[in-house]
Amino acid sequence: MTALTDFDKRLLNLVQGNLPVCSRPFARLGEMLETTEEHVLSRLEELKREGYLRRIGTFFNSEQLGYRGTLIALRVAEGHIPNVAQVINRYAGVTHNYEREGRYNLWFTLLSPSRSAEEKILADIAALPGVEQLMSLRANKRYKINVQFKLA
Repeated sequence: MTALTDFDKRLLNLVQGNLPVCSRPFARLGEMLETTEEHVLSRLEELKREGYLRRIGTFFNSEQLGYRGTLIALRVAEGHIPNVAQVINRYAGVTHNYEREGRYNLWFTLLSPSRSAEEKILADIAALPGVEQLMSLRANKRYKINVQFKLA
């Protein structure tokens, strides 16, 4: 993994919380960083390839848009986790999916447009080979954590 340059750090600082909302956001970033859109895009591609960056996207208030969200904990039999995770990742409303140690060893978040859609998805997942137990953990209170890593 190559070391981050000063330019990379400035770019990553901007992308975390100041991505312009316009028709050509990466050109605007280029202007802000006194470079070209092409250079910004090539650096972002390289930073992703190097593992510094996973994705660039937006956060929406899903509830305001009519979606329901829940955290799901699964107990999956040994040897079935890769296949179960792969199926879960096919659902458009899955925003995170990760393996953990412990009794419930696969966790994911799910956004769905209705209670019936959520129930159908969870029933399908519960029926997958290797899924032993499913627990839906809907939040009682909403917390928004805004983590930004300020790179020197």
